[in-house]
Amino acid sequence: MRLNEADLLKKYDVPVPRYTSYPTVPDWNTDSFSKEGYQSLIRTSFDQYGKDGISLYIHLPYCESLCTYCGCNTRITVNHAVEEPYIRAVLNEWHQYIALFSEKPIIKEIHLGGGTPTFFSPKHLKSLIAGLLEYADLHQDYEFSFEGHPGNTTYEHLQALRDVGFSRVSFGIQDFDEKVQVAVNRRQSFEQVEQVTRWAREIGYVSVNFDLIYGLPFQTLDSIHDTLDYVAELMPDRIAFYSYAHVPWKRPGQRAYSEKDLPSPEEKRKLNQLGQQRMLSLGYQLVGMDHFALPDDSLIEAIHTGELHRNFMGYATNPGKLLIGLGVSSISDIHLAYAQNVKSVEGYMEKVNNGELPVFKGHLMSEEDIQVKQQILKVACQKNFDLEDVTLEVLPAINDLIEDGLLEEAVGGYVITETGNQYLRNVCSIFDPNFSKKREGRVFSQAV
Repeated sequence: MRLNEADLLKKYDVPVPRYTSYPTVPDWNTDSFSKEGYQSLIRTSFDQYGKDGISLYIHLPYCESLCTYCGCNTRITVNHAVEEPYIRAVLNEWHQYIALFSEKPIIKEIHLGGGTPTFFSPKHLKSLIAGLLEYADLHQDYEFSFEGHPGNTTYEHLQALRDVGFSRVSFGIQDFDEKVQVAVNRRQSFEQVEQVTRWAREIGYVSVNFDLIYGLPFQTLDSIHDTLDYVAELMPDRIAFYSYAHVPWKRPGQRAYSEKDLPSPEEKRKLNQLGQQRMLSLGYQLVGMDHFALPDDSLIEAIHTGELHRNFMGYATNPGKLLIGLGVSSISDIHLAYAQNVKSVEGYMEKVNNGELPVFKGHLMSEEDIQVKQQILKVACQKNFDLEDVTLEVLPAINDLIEDGLLEEAVGGYVITETGNQYLRNVCSIFDPNFSKKREGRVFSQAV
C-alpha cells in the first residue's frame, strides 16, 4: 500500500548528503592523498580537459556580522584592511596553479562566494578579476557570477563587476519576515532587495537569483506566504529554496534560539510544500534539489539539452571537469581528485605566502568513484536512470522507491516522479555505496 504524505516524510526525511560531490567529503580517503600526487594529477587533468575551459570558485570569507543559519566558512570582522592582503594571497595561489599547467588556461566560469563577497570594495574586486585574467584567456561562452548581500551591495559593486564580465548575481534573502531576520541576524528590507535587483537589471545582468531558506526559527505558513508575495513582485530569474540545518554543536551562533523556536518536522514540510506550490504557480520550474528557474532560464534549457551539471556551487550549465577552488577552505574538483584548502585564514595565508599550495586534505578518484559520481549526477540532473545502471545491490531499494511512488518504470529504465522530486537526494543515495555505512562524525542535513 502506497504511503501517505506523513508516512513518506517520516520514512525519507533523514540526514542525506546534498550530493554536490561524490564521494562526499566525510567519505574521502585522505590517507592515500598527497599534495605531490595531487599536483601531478592537476597536470594530467589540465592536459585532458583544459581546452574545455576551467571553472574558478573564489572563497571570500569575510563578513561584518554572523548570520546564524550560515554553514559557510566565515571570518567576522569590520576591519577592511584585510581585503588587499587576502586578494594578493588568492592571486598568489592562482599563479601556483598556472605554473602547473602546460599552457595558458582558458577560463569559462568564475564564481565569487563566501562569506560576503560584497564585503570587499568594488576596486579590490576589480583588481582580483584583473589578476585572475592576466595570464589566462576567456572562453567564448564564459559566465561570471557572484553572491551579494542586499544590505551592502552598492550600485558601484554591481557596475564594477559588470564592467569585468559578470552577468549573474545571487542575493541572499532567506526570509522577508522581520522577526525571522532578527532571529538569524540577517536584516535587509524589501526596499533594499528591490533596489539592488532593479540596479542589476538596469546595469545589464542577465540573471538574478534569490536564496531563500525554509525551517528557520519563527517561520510560519503566513510568513512564507508573505515572503513569496514579495518575491512575486520582483520575479528573480532563479530561486534556491534551501532547507535550514540546525546544528548548534557545529554552529554556536544557532544557540541564540532553541529547538522550540523552530518549526516541527511536519510544519517544516508544510513550509516547503507551500513555498514550492507558490513558485510553481508563479511560473517557475523545478530544476532539481532546492533549485527553481523561469522557463527561459539557461538552467531549464540545460535540462532539455542534457548539459545540466551539479558541483560544489550547485546546479550549473557548464559540464566541465576542471573546477579550481581558490581561497581559504575552497574545494577543487579536477575529475581525477578532490582537494580542500586549509580552513583558517592565518593558515591559508601562511602557506600561500610561503609559495606552497594551501591544500591540507583530498581524495584520489578510483574508477569506481568516477562511475558512481556519473550515476549520481545523472539522477540529480536528468532525473532518470537506465536498466543497465541497476545492480543487484540497489534493486531492493529501487523496488521500495517504486512502491512508495518516488520512482516509476519507463522504457529502458526508470524516471523520478513528481513526488520523488521532493526526495531527490534519497534517490541519489541508493547509488552511494558509502551512505549505508555507519561512520563516526558523518553529519548531513535532513532530506526535507
